[in-house]
Parts: sequence; C-alpha cells; structure tokens
Amino acid sequence: MAEKVKIKWGIIGLGNIAQQFADDLMLVHDVKIVAVASRNPEKAQVFAKKYNCEKAYATYDEIFADAEVEILYIATPHNSHVALTIKALQSNKHVLCEKPIALCYNDAFQMIETSKINNRFFMEAFWTRFNPSVREAFYKIKNGEIGKIKYINADFAFQAEELEGNRMTDLKLGGGSLLDIGVYPLFLSYLMLGIPNEIVARANFHDSGADLQTAMILQYENAQAVLHSSFLSSSNMKATISGTKGIINLNSPWYKTKSYTLIKDNKKEKYKLPTKGKGFTYEIEECNRCIKENRIESSLWSHQNSLDLIKIVDKVRNGIGLVYPSEKI
Repeated sequence: MAEKVKIKWGIIGLGNIAQQFADDLMLVHDVKIVAVASRNPEKAQVFAKKYNCEKAYATYDEIFADAEVEILYIATPHNSHVALTIKALQSNKHVLCEKPIALCYNDAFQMIETSKINNRFFMEAFWTRFNPSVREAFYKIKNGEIGKIKYINADFAFQAEELEGNRMTDLKLGGGSLLDIGVYPLFLSYLMLGIPNEIVARANFHDSGADLQTAMILQYENAQAVLHSSFLSSSNMKATISGTKGIINLNSPWYKTKSYTLIKDNKKEKYKLPTKGKGFTYEIEECNRCIKENRIESSLWSHQNSLDLIKIVDKVRNGIGLVYPSEKI
C-alpha cells in the first residue's frame, strides 16, 4: 500500500498552545512538521528537536520563504494574527490561525479577503467546532432531538495564578478574558442560535484596562443565552443547551469535552466520545482534507462563521467599553 501524501506543516509562535498542538499533530498520519519559527532562536531549536523537525528559524520571514511549508499554524499573541496571516497567505501558504481570528471585524475581513485573492486555505483554529461530542450534540439538536432551543448557559473561567506582566492582561496584545476565553461561550451560542438581536454585557477590569471577567446576555427572538468568562475564579465549565423537549449538557470541561448528556422524557443518558489526543487532531484533519480538495475554507467553520463571531465579539466589547491601543486615534 502506498504511503499517504503528507501535508507539510510549519508552526509560528512556539509557546504552550503550540506545544499542545504539535503533540496532536504527531498523532495525525498524513502530516509532517517541516519547519518552526520563533523570535527566540534557542526556543526554536529546542522545539524543533522535540518534534524531530529539521528546520528551526529565528525569524518569521524565513519560514514564509520556505517553499517546503504548505500550511502554517500561527500561535502568536492575538494582536499579531492579522499581519502574520496576511504575510503567510501572500507567501503562498495555507493558514490555520489561532482563535480569536483577530482583534476586530475589519482585521478579520482583511485576512479572509487575502485568502480569497491568493486562493489559499484559511481557517480560524476553533478546535471546539470539530470536537466529536460537540458535533454529535449539534447534529441531534439541529434534527430536533430536544425541540426548539430556548436557553443556553455556558462559561469559561479559571483563577489565573499571575495576572501581572503577562499577555492575559496586556491590552496591546489583545489581553483580557473576552478575547482569550470568552469567545468560547460566544461561539457556542452562535453555533446553536446564530446572531443575536441584542447583547447586554458588563465587565470588571484590570488596571491595564483588560477585562478580568465579563458577563453577557444574548437576546434572540425566542431564546436567550447567559454567558461568562473570567480569570478571577473557576466555574463548573459545563454547557447547557435547553430546548422545549429536553436538555443537552456538554460535560466539563465543555470546550474540549469527551462526553455529553441527553436529558429527555425523565431519562438521562451519557454519550462518551473520547478524543484523539487533546482534541486538536480534528481541526488538523479538517485542514488536511480541505487542502487536498483544493478548498480555501471549511464548511464546518467557514470564513463567514469567523466574521459573524468576531462581529458578535465587537458588540460585546462596545458594551463593556473595551478599546485596544491600536484602535485609538
């Protein structure tokens, strides 16, 4: 049997999330990590050695110029997503860019337009969309298993050990709970109910101006979503989708869940769907499939999906008065 054609990946930004992603890349058969890049040369060398990668670059321009790299995974801070993604797409690379796609709608729009102009695949790395439990639960909900959705409750919260002097509270880097983790409950509400008619949001802030916790109510014509993100304390991290005929709970931690529970007709049934690795594997497989089929976007998490979500995030930011330095005149 002939060996599968391997998609050749490069990685930009070699922090904790990139290591978790690379661990899962190693579990996918039709991929190979061929290059990594960091502004810290030593970090690039250590990372490359760990994942048996031959090329470790100390600048991003070098990996953009590497003709062997087919797709770049960009895992740098939020504020750099737009510039690096556009440069990569213009360098004939496909791109998987970590969420959130960008700091604002206009940046996201530029990234997607660049994908179209250069005919290169581009996707925001919303790995939860490809989680087996989330996909199966979504399929059941869309097929009427729990009737019409009336209420969603979801949060993403943890107590940060250190809030001073890191990216989580650095406003220049897009810091704050909303963009870092609040996008997850917003994503779930959007996935299940679409774009809300109205958003009410309130937040508590760090001295830097970054939000430390944000509460959101999304008002739909016939439903509501109550959402929360926080760096100040932990939460149950279970997501509830409640309908007229039943309830589906995405079990904790819901954004990377390995099971969901269906409550209906006075019966409770748990469905277990263990993930391969941490769960990045499924978005990696989706990228590979789309590239092999010459697609520039995924049908499961499309360009329009990313634009819709960042537009919702922008409305929340407006509601809490969160403005990034790059937006000030």
